[in-house]
This record gives sequence, structure tokens and C-alpha cells, in this order.
Amino acid sequence: MQNILCKTDCGHGMMAYKSKALLVLRLAAGLIFVMHGWDKLTPGGIEIAGFADMLTKIGWPLFPLFFAWVVALTEFLGGIALILGIFSRPAGVLLSIVMLVAWGMAKKFALPAGDADLALLSIALAIAMTGPGCYSVAGMMMKDKHDMEGGKK
Repeated sequence: MQNILCKTDCGHGMMAYKSKALLVLRLAAGLIFVMHGWDKLTPGGIEIAGFADMLTKIGWPLFPLFFAWVVALTEFLGGIALILGIFSRPAGVLLSIVMLVAWGMAKKFALPAGDADLALLSIALAIAMTGPGCYSVAGMMMKDKHDMEGGKK
């Protein structure tokens, strides 16, 4: 049984797919975060004032307008960071915090009502733990640095 599991779940070639899988997760989550942040930041969406009102209604205790800006900018800029694969670990941490608070405050940790929040929290946390992978701006920069230090360039 161990031999079968190892061939399907942890074979030598499986690690080659890690960066590709991270790219898919980064692009999907990044796009979602950018869209949600943009919706809060621009006229025609829910806008900052509307989001601040929502924070007040769900019981956010302090400075709802300030934290509406913090969340909107975190989602928008954090989403861009995920898409590009640069500063993705800190972006993943900050986005995880945003999603944990959103899931708890707005959805009361209920499932299935908060399943999208839980999914985005999990993806952001996974990226915070693993980094962006090779198919990223950071991965390309580190490859170039490694190549120069190793005398390959």
C-alpha cells in the first residue's frame, strides 16, 4: 500500500508540479482579491463608505472607515502581489487575517455560508507558508541571483 501511495502522491516528479499548482492558486485567489478590493475602492462598487457602514452593522468596534481602507487596500494590493508572485508571503499573511476576520465577523464561522471565505483563507495561508513558487517574479529574480552567484551567467 505504501508503494502505491508513494507512486501516486509523493513520487519524484510530483514536486515539479508544486510551482504550477501555486501559480494556479495565486492567479485565482489574486484575481478574486483584486476584484473585491477594487469594488471597495471605486465608485459604482460598494465603495469605502458603504463597506464602512457594513463593518459598523456587523459589529466592528473601532474606526470602521479606517479599517475599511485597510481591508480594501490589503485586498487590492495583496491580490496584485499574489498575481505577480512578489511579496506573496506577507501578502498571504495579511489576506489570511482579512479573511479570518471576515469569516468570523460576517459569517460567524458558519458553513456553508462562509465556505468561500474559508477557501480564500486557506489559499492565502498556504501561499504564506510555501511562498510563490518558481513561476513568479520573485522566483525569476531568485533564479537570476542564483545563476549569477553560481557563475552560470
